[in-house]
Amino acid sequence: MKKWLLVALMLLPSLALAEDAPKLDSGDTAWMMMSAAMVLLMTPAGLALFYGGMTRSKNLLNTYAMVLMAFTVAFVAWIAAGYSMAFGSAEGSMNGVIGGFSNLFLNGIKWTDLSGTYPTYVFVVFQGTFAAITVAIASGSVIERIKFSTWLVFVAIWVIAVYAPITHMVWGGGYLFDLGALDFAGGTVVHMNGGLAGLVLAFLVGKRAGYPKVAMKPMSVMLTALGAALLWFGWYGFNGGSAFGANAIAGLAYLTTTLATAVAAITWVLIEWMLFKKPTLLGAASGVVAGLVAITPAAGFVDVGGAMIIGVVGSAIAFFGVAILKKKLGYDDSLDAFGIHFLAGLWGAIATGIFALNDKDLLWDGPLKESGDRMGQIMVQFESVAIVGIFTLVGTVVVYYIASALTGGGRVDEETESVGLDEAVHGERGLNL
Repeated sequence: MKKWLLVALMLLPSLALAEDAPKLDSGDTAWMMMSAAMVLLMTPAGLALFYGGMTRSKNLLNTYAMVLMAFTVAFVAWIAAGYSMAFGSAEGSMNGVIGGFSNLFLNGIKWTDLSGTYPTYVFVVFQGTFAAITVAIASGSVIERIKFSTWLVFVAIWVIAVYAPITHMVWGGGYLFDLGALDFAGGTVVHMNGGLAGLVLAFLVGKRAGYPKVAMKPMSVMLTALGAALLWFGWYGFNGGSAFGANAIAGLAYLTTTLATAVAAITWVLIEWMLFKKPTLLGAASGVVAGLVAITPAAGFVDVGGAMIIGVVGSAIAFFGVAILKKKLGYDDSLDAFGIHFLAGLWGAIATGIFALNDKDLLWDGPLKESGDRMGQIMVQFESVAIVGIFTLVGTVVVYYIASALTGGGRVDEETESVGLDEAVHGERGLNL
């Protein structure tokens, strides 16, 4: 009897460790797999239709192809090196900017490994869909005149050289993560990053022939509205999935995402109704996306009041960028990736520090959680957007020139642009009427 008692006492530490070890939760696993699928839907369906409807008919197919192929190329680049550089082991981290190269092609990760309560492979896929939509966002600034080959090379390099380091800095345990920067689902990592990259590309590639004198009306506002609806649906995986489980924080993100988006759409329509006397469907769709973008960094940190303010102000700022700033500065951001994604994302990132609930069960480590220092958190948010902006700006310029050199120049010739990229590049038409 004493012998068995002694054995039991010796096993107690092991049993305690076993209880503390991560265990797979089928509910969390199912939710994260579903979230990844919803974010995937956002790119080759939601964003492709949203952008496609706003382009001219002769470039519809090319616009869709740029978004679709951005997803495929970006995801392969993510598996090859992006994931390792973003979320690689802490031992391989390089000055808080790169996660290392220990997990290239997912080397060292077994199918049985867990990230919390769900498989690491699911985490890899989930984060890979974020990488893909980020670079796809930038395509909206340069449709109708960038070479398809240049675009594909740009996507592959940019995901590894620009997106992955920013992801590591903010989410992967890098410099901004350690600083306590709050970004629940990608205000800086995704929307500021992709929107600013788009603007940089627009300047480097140049304006479309005839811009702004030639009317370039959307081919189908209905397609754009459908794309916005699909984006809204997929965004529940984007923001809700960033809670990394089927839990109460995911529920909070669901509510704040819906509310901020709704008030943002109303705000955009009311502004254009007052200024131009016409409430447009294109405006409503643009307001939807602006609201989604603005709430993304704050979705799991704020309450109803914060969500409403973030949605209203984010929509107004995006409207200003699209309707006023673009005309004043004269840049040709074809589909307003900068105006909607960068500006609304910038506001959302800063507003997260302003409106985040002082609730230690919600907050990540940072000034607000550690000492209740609201102003300190806001300053961290400003530092975060500044560093991400500079890194994106410089990195995008370098990657574009590399891609352009490898493909014999980044812009299509005048004849191709005049005929339209659908037939000239792909030998197909988006619409055979």
